[in-house]
Amino acid sequence: MSATAYSAPPPPPPTGGNVPASLTEDGFLDGRLRILQPEKGFRAGIDSVFLAAAIPCAPGETVYEAGVGTGVAALCLLARNPTIHLTGIEVAARYAMLCEENAKRNGFADNIRVIHSDVKEALRKDLASMPSHGSFSHAFANPPYFEDGKSTPSPNLLKAQAHAFGPDDLELWVKVLHTMVTLRGTVTIVHRAESLGKLLQMMENRFGDIRIAPLYAREGTAASRIIVQGVKGSKAPMQLLPGLVLHDQSSQFTPEAEAILRDGMAWRLR
Repeated sequence: MSATAYSAPPPPPPTGGNVPASLTEDGFLDGRLRILQPEKGFRAGIDSVFLAAAIPCAPGETVYEAGVGTGVAALCLLARNPTIHLTGIEVAARYAMLCEENAKRNGFADNIRVIHSDVKEALRKDLASMPSHGSFSHAFANPPYFEDGKSTPSPNLLKAQAHAFGPDDLELWVKVLHTMVTLRGTVTIVHRAESLGKLLQMMENRFGDIRIAPLYAREGTAASRIIVQGVKGSKAPMQLLPGLVLHDQSSQFTPEAEAILRDGMAWRLR
């Protein structure tokens, strides 16, 4: 497992412009992407960058993201693979609109289609009847992290919705991702390390060749995040990978983490 440079040319420079009130413009991939995000509410961070780096897509492939948010992971993936086509589903209208705006600002308006809908409702409406069922090469998500009733909800409604989920919600996300990819397509999820057992249970009999890549804040500490990737229909055994240490003893990013966060390297899990 290693970080590998991408060979595609950089996207057109962001259009810039005035930043509306209540929003911030945040730089990703060493400023190559400029992303509008709500000043208050859910704000994507480095989890989204590492998630995007782990998706093994090739030029021209189709990719699906459940919970696209403001488009940070999607645009990081497009910056590395500017010829792919990405469809994202997002329940919050404000985030869906920001994702579309961010795609325009960064030169990827023609590469992203945003569907304003709830992941849970999408599954209940029978995804099997949709033209896109089973057609995507890859699907990925950064699902809500905290179970309802087990954490103090944010006073900001959008942030609370983005972080909390019910007892059955995580399995619904896994089902949606499984439904959307073609046979032998990959599904990639970033989540809390303590959720690994639940994720593996939900992925059983749906995916094989599962790769688990822990993210460690520092060497010698327990993993805080995990990236789990599986192949639909595969029977290959599971692998626990060495993972990635994010910070050195001086609290600076390690060279491996810098290569992904700043240079837009791919993080090869397979």
